[in-house]
Amino acid sequence: MKKLTRGGESKRALPRWQQGLEKNMKALSLLLVSLLSSNLLRAQEPALRVAVIAGEGAREFNNQKVRVDPVVEVDDEKGKPIEGATVVFSLPRQGPGGFFESGSKTLTGTTDAQGRVIAAGIHLNRMKGPFTIQVAASYQGRNGSATIAETSIRTRRSARFDVSSRTLVFVCLGLLAIAGGILAYKEFRPGSNNSNVLTAVPGVPVVGGPQ
Repeated sequence: MKKLTRGGESKRALPRWQQGLEKNMKALSLLLVSLLSSNLLRAQEPALRVAVIAGEGAREFNNQKVRVDPVVEVDDEKGKPIEGATVVFSLPRQGPGGFFESGSKTLTGTTDAQGRVIAAGIHLNRMKGPFTIQVAASYQGRNGSATIAETSIRTRRSARFDVSSRTLVFVCLGLLAIAGGILAYKEFRPGSNNSNVLTAVPGVPVVGGPQ
């Protein structure tokens, strides 16, 4: 099928399937341009600032509830605190660490008017060593993150147990010495068949043969 152009020359019309393909290609191109533009706009948005207020460098006793609850503050690019930001605290899945009061490894909170949120109720496990709490904040399409480094150390109760264990060793050695003395007394008591006996009388001990 031919189509008449302005110059009077005839131009052959494209088949319908090819015309439809061209329309789809144009629509796809517009969609790709729109997606790229939106991603570029998001990339240009300033990220949130997440500052650690409490908990950084804390040394906590293992198998106990932490004494210092981690606290973070979420600010915008100008340093102004953001109220209503969502903050997720994540404890390590393995190794030293612990869990929150709910028994979960994660805790989600919302910042207050000062832009702060507390990760309360962390209970450490029995493992000792350094661990890191991951913090992720989000607000109106913007994101920010931070880490809180802490260390789980041996409890005071464990230290007392070590001292009592050493004391128990000395007590056992003392009991063995007493038991050995009793056996020696029975072996060398007066009236035994040994030529030398140990006679226990008030005063200075005397060792001699039978009278």
